[in-house]
Amino acid sequence: MVYESSASSRCAAGPKIAAIGGGTGLSTMLRGLKKYTDRLTAIVTVADDGGGSGVLRREMGILPPGDVRQCMQALANTEPVMEQLLGYRFPEGQLKGQSFGNLLLAALNGMAGSFEEAVAMMGQVLAISGRVLPVTNADVQLEAVFENGARVVGESHIFNAKKQQDCRIHHVSLVPERPKALPDALHAISEADLILLGPGSLYTSVIPNLLVDGVADTIRASHAQKFYICNIMTQDGETEGYTAADHLEALQRHGREGIVDLCLANNAPIPRGLAARYSEEDAELLRIDRERIAALGIALAEYPLLSAQGGYARHDPELLARAVMELYRERTVRIYRGTQQYITEEQEWK
Repeated sequence: MVYESSASSRCAAGPKIAAIGGGTGLSTMLRGLKKYTDRLTAIVTVADDGGGSGVLRREMGILPPGDVRQCMQALANTEPVMEQLLGYRFPEGQLKGQSFGNLLLAALNGMAGSFEEAVAMMGQVLAISGRVLPVTNADVQLEAVFENGARVVGESHIFNAKKQQDCRIHHVSLVPERPKALPDALHAISEADLILLGPGSLYTSVIPNLLVDGVADTIRASHAQKFYICNIMTQDGETEGYTAADHLEALQRHGREGIVDLCLANNAPIPRGLAARYSEEDAELLRIDRERIAALGIALAEYPLLSAQGGYARHDPELLARAVMELYRERTVRIYRGTQQYITEEQEWK
């Protein structure tokens, strides 16, 4: 059965999806998925302390709005000019580098009783498909511990610290540890038919969500399908030299076994010129080490997912969403209806 991407096929009949992560990777995936289901919840990390988000966090005492804002833009059903406005960054003055969307969310935070309420209000303004939730309302920092024992606190400091230490990240943690999860986030995970981790920065966008109290436990306890979406490239200052299995082992180290049952990876090559440019930044096409993935007890699916537009190797939203939905359909458990007929869950909500 082929999935339609029209509004009429979506309505409220698509699968319940909980997409967990942050940054550009998560928002890119959401742009494609919103065409297949309205029952979509993005659960977003709030550990960012750099850039415009970091400025607002320090000066106004709010949770970092950047990753949440990007997801809002991806799910918005507004005129193109509104989406452009949300992403507009002021080129000079005291607001230089700050995005209008971040400022809008900061203003709503001032009007609302909590950051969670501000996000809900912005969702209403933008008529988004689904929901966007911060994983926690707690004010947290990210700490990285390297294999040589060195430590650094603050997401924005991890890149330079890793370059100085010249060794891999052993693990990351939140300060304070195990902050309380947003109840709605845990509910969305527990009710989901499909749980997606990534794509996005492994240690600074995906894993921080697993360190919030109850998130990893709720994922493991869920009977939903659990996919990890591999990045297209390794990331300078975070995952140089990593393979797909290295990413999965890091996920299991932080969230324990059972956190993922399928790994979705890109198998399309990137143009030589683009590969050469990434090589100058100590980044390369992510290598898929199939035997190690199989040894972890995790299924592997490979699809051409690459978009090389704009001079970057990133996921194509349409190709990624199509692959996710096709895998979900193929792996859906069959349900016996008592009439000598088996139907799939997918057919049930079509």
